[in-house]
Amino acid sequence: MNIDMIRAADSRLEGKVRRTPLLSSPFLDEIAGRRVWIKPECLQHTGSFKFRGGWSAVSAMEPELRAKGVLAMSSGNHGQGVALAAARHGAPAVVLMPSDAPRQKIANTRALGAEVVLYDRATEDRDAIAARLTEERSLTLIRPFDEPEVIAGQGTCGLEIARQATELGIDKADMIVCCGGGGFASGVALALEADAPGLRVRPAEPEDFDDMARSLAAGEIRRNAKTAGSLCDAILTPQPGALTFPVLSRLAGPGLAVSEDEALRAMALAFSRLKLVAEPGGAVALAAALFHGDEIEGEDVIVTISGGNVDPGVFSAALERFGD
Repeated sequence: MNIDMIRAADSRLEGKVRRTPLLSSPFLDEIAGRRVWIKPECLQHTGSFKFRGGWSAVSAMEPELRAKGVLAMSSGNHGQGVALAAARHGAPAVVLMPSDAPRQKIANTRALGAEVVLYDRATEDRDAIAARLTEERSLTLIRPFDEPEVIAGQGTCGLEIARQATELGIDKADMIVCCGGGGFASGVALALEADAPGLRVRPAEPEDFDDMARSLAAGEIRRNAKTAGSLCDAILTPQPGALTFPVLSRLAGPGLAVSEDEALRAMALAFSRLKLVAEPGGAVALAAALFHGDEIEGEDVIVTISGGNVDPGVFSAALERFGD
């Protein structure tokens, strides 16, 4: 996994991906006590940055292999990214999703042409089901974060951030990235190492599911005690990835953990101040910037809103509790 792979993925994504802007709001700056710059990947195709990795992986496959079909394991965003990429390449896609995934994500994945297979994440072994499906149907598994071409695709967001930060005159800042298994954070970190070394990646996670933060602090991979039970479903993983953890151990600063209430409040502020729709897991980086300022360095902070695929009920509840 290296910068050359990220640049190659960026070339394959040209004309296929949305080059999302860096946004700001004086109201958010006041809350954070510094300038906050938001990279809204909630505006990306399929509503999250996952389209980048999905397209990168599917487009890199040999045509004969791709034609047999692909399999993704996902609570929704990775599955949608792979489903759309596969559909645009004329390839079949199967997405293995937990039965408690948000209904909108399940419906959207099906609408993009994928076959959805549901499982109980509390009682069933996702990896065992995936192994059976790949063998029975000759599918190629595209992992959500521990996959080199997926990491390369996510890293294209880092290349964009580096260019945008240079245009804004930002040469030093914490770059807070919403983090599950670490594919997004590690791809962005590798891109910034090459093109904007003054920007330091900081992974952001929900409280009680901060396996990356705890692993970085310990210097070795640590697991979460549980794998379900948070509104931040998009970034719940058992532990950091085998490929992603070494990258972040070398390049990332300390992790940040936020509460569900902080994520919901960040969702409400993103909507009221920037008219952006964020899902809870996609809002944790913004929540860290706004409500954990004492853990952040510098006059500027850059954050990702990594996804906006939120069920209407959850979004309404966030606005009712924390809206202006």
